[in-house]
Amino acid sequence: MPDEHSQTTMAVDELQAIIQRCQILEEADFKGEDFNLFLVAGQKCLEDGYAAQLLEVIQNEKNKVIIKNMGWNLISPLVRCIFTYKEEDDKREHCLRILDQLAQLCNPKELFLGLLEQIEQTSGDQVCQTVMLLLQPLQTVLLKLQNKKAYSVGLSLAMIMNQLTPLPVPYTKQQIQEDKLGLCQCCNAVVDFAKPFVNEVVKNMEKSSEYHDMELKEELLKFCMKSLKYPLLTAQLEQLEGIEEHPFRHFATEIINILWNIRELIPLVFLHHKGKSPPWENQEFADIERKNSADSVACLSYLMFVQHFGIECFPVVFSPSYLLLCNMTHIEVLLKRTEESMLSKGLDLFESSLLRMEDNSLLHDYLEFRDFINVPQDLVKIMTLCPMEHLRKKSLSILQLFIDKFDTEGKYTLFRCLLKTSNHAGVEGYIIKNIKDQIHLSLTEYDNVWFTGHHLISLLDLVLSLPEGAETDLLQNSDRIMASLNLLRYLVIKDCESDNQTGVWTTLTKIEQNFLKPLRVGLNMSKAHYEAEIKNKKENRKEAHSSNTVCSVTVSGEKMPAMTTGMQLQVLHSALFTFDLIESVLARVEELIEVKIKAVMDENS
Repeated sequence: MPDEHSQTTMAVDELQAIIQRCQILEEADFKGEDFNLFLVAGQKCLEDGYAAQLLEVIQNEKNKVIIKNMGWNLISPLVRCIFTYKEEDDKREHCLRILDQLAQLCNPKELFLGLLEQIEQTSGDQVCQTVMLLLQPLQTVLLKLQNKKAYSVGLSLAMIMNQLTPLPVPYTKQQIQEDKLGLCQCCNAVVDFAKPFVNEVVKNMEKSSEYHDMELKEELLKFCMKSLKYPLLTAQLEQLEGIEEHPFRHFATEIINILWNIRELIPLVFLHHKGKSPPWENQEFADIERKNSADSVACLSYLMFVQHFGIECFPVVFSPSYLLLCNMTHIEVLLKRTEESMLSKGLDLFESSLLRMEDNSLLHDYLEFRDFINVPQDLVKIMTLCPMEHLRKKSLSILQLFIDKFDTEGKYTLFRCLLKTSNHAGVEGYIIKNIKDQIHLSLTEYDNVWFTGHHLISLLDLVLSLPEGAETDLLQNSDRIMASLNLLRYLVIKDCESDNQTGVWTTLTKIEQNFLKPLRVGLNMSKAHYEAEIKNKKENRKEAHSSNTVCSVTVSGEKMPAMTTGMQLQVLHSALFTFDLIESVLARVEELIEVKIKAVMDENS
């Protein structure tokens, strides 16, 4: 069996033999067979641990032409070997020096394709390691390229981002600190990789606007747009205690700087709807491109207006209402998403845009913009459907903030819209309470045509009604009904019949017909039904001699989970309690109306 020295000799001798054969050939005479033999011998040297000897061969001036033509073939085995050695291993250091030498000596075009292929083939845990390993040689090669440079830079950045995109973005403080896959570190390394090309564009823009420079600028813009969508749209970007330099905040700063340097930052924020997107023949591709662009620009607005990245570049000439108008498109994009990271960014952007404004300063005309109607409806969906309680609560507080900013006509229009579209008794009850507050302001502080007289009567037609008359499910609509009764009680107490500022006394007959009478009938029917149910359950329980009989019950049209008879009785008693509550307020309203009418009749007689 041969000893270690003879094995070394075999691996290195094979390589030397091929090198000597190729040294006497002209560059044009290299054959495919020579390339294969060089690859096999070089790979064997690496795999057998003789990187130092291979490095000597590559550094030898006599082998310059051979390495220029054939060296790029070694990229794949070289990367494999680098990952097998530990950081402190000398052999790893030799491999890294070989990689550096290949970047200096190889044909740039061939090596460029070899490096890209290696990045494309990596997957899983090794993506970030591979990208970070090959960024420096890739940058060296790209800086040497003369033809198709912009295209090659764009291809490199696109390939890298495509490989990173499937990786999960660290979100919690612990995940960011661990950076298990190396994504935080890798993203910032990619920005450093792009900097020489940004500087090149800046330099050329100062001189002129030649076509190929505009191409390079477009490629860098595409990279920034991709970075805004991933990882920044998904990332947690709040300052975190204990993390001195938050990697994604640093990355965001760098992306904003690139956009500013290539003069695209302000146009993106304000002229997004005029964005230059490539003409796609396939409509599906065009839609994907538009959606990706919308996500990216929404993230950019969040970075600028909530986190204040690049805000020092921002012209301080725009009114708060104009900034809200610009941001509403982005807010709508973010609120349509279901992921916590994106929803919270949308809510934060909406809140910060509203907090810049004075109460009652937003003109009702803004409700003519589609986004100003869609966004509050999106808020309602989050308030009622989002599984995360903190986001539901935040949505409610922002809806109130939005209402507060409008002038009175705007509030009136918004209330009408939300009453018609929310389809949720809790939300309708909340809006009705807001209407009551506005009426109170009109009666006590300043006269307001929108919450008194014929405008208010029109609004009361929506408020003081039952969706299905006496057949309405009173339990499901209890929030709305209680709010409506409280509003009516307030109107009857506060507005004397002789003054009739609100117009409620003029329309009282209609209110009784459409609301009070059907409500009284509905209450009697509902109470009778639930009392009969309770009686049945109690009798059934006696027959079964057990309170643990399991069966189902339907409440508000929805089948409840299987419960014991005792639990069902509890639910039914709770419903009766709600009906009693509604009945007590209804009785009080009817009594107040009767007393007021009697007082007027006594005066007149």
